[in-house]
Amino acid sequence: MSTALQQQIQQFYDASSSLWEQIWGEHMHHGYYGADGKIKKERRQAQIDLIEELLQWSGVQQAENILDVGCGIGGSSLYLAQKFNAKVTGITLSPVQASRAAERATEADLAAEASFQVADAQNMPFADNSFDLVWSLESGEHMPDKTKFMQECYRVLKPGGKFIMVTWCHRSTENEALTTDEKQHLADIYRVYCLPYVISLPEYEKIAQNLSLQNIHTADWSKAVAPFWDVVIDSAFNFEALVGLIRSGWGTIQAALSLGLMSRGYDRGLIKFGLLCGTK
Repeated sequence: MSTALQQQIQQFYDASSSLWEQIWGEHMHHGYYGADGKIKKERRQAQIDLIEELLQWSGVQQAENILDVGCGIGGSSLYLAQKFNAKVTGITLSPVQASRAAERATEADLAAEASFQVADAQNMPFADNSFDLVWSLESGEHMPDKTKFMQECYRVLKPGGKFIMVTWCHRSTENEALTTDEKQHLADIYRVYCLPYVISLPEYEKIAQNLSLQNIHTADWSKAVAPFWDVVIDSAFNFEALVGLIRSGWGTIQAALSLGLMSRGYDRGLIKFGLLCGTK
């Protein structure tokens, strides 16, 4: 990962994570609103439901040693550690996130089970065959080399272990190339959310096949999560959030002002919420 992009991602999450936690809580990912996206839910419950639905979809019933790639402030890490009585390691590019995740582990009496560190997901500081579950929930979109990222996840996965990746994608281009307008829409999202680019779910599946992952499954949950962005928009402009935005700096303000980019992306079928899992 280039130093410039690393710094950009780090600074974005260093600045915005405390505000997100203040307004939304510990889970820095989409919520699940039923398969058709029409079930009304309390926002935090929708995020927890996403984790549970992913575990059910992927067939994970138990794990002992988990890697959370792009752990944020430890939302998924601590949830999985508690659910499975497992050891969880979380990595992030943000020192602020890693520090807060460690604090939250201590607060939850899970410091012995969950540890967090700053690390590059494309060059992980772990030995081969270290984890029986590698969990990547909405971090793949930040990776400038999608193949290298997935190779690293595969490398640190134990034989027989499971890889679960959920990531922002664009629509499939197998039948129709992206239009100029769609490319511009994506470019706007990249700029605001510090993304190098995204690819389609079929492209991720091809990478997984080349890695020799077994029992590969993919799914498109765009409808199930699309209401999330409208809920975020509704909550972003109360007094508390506005004060926090001002304190967080221009990058966070710009991201808040651009929330509609994601909502419109889902509406037009451009943005896809892609799932992939497989075993080593």
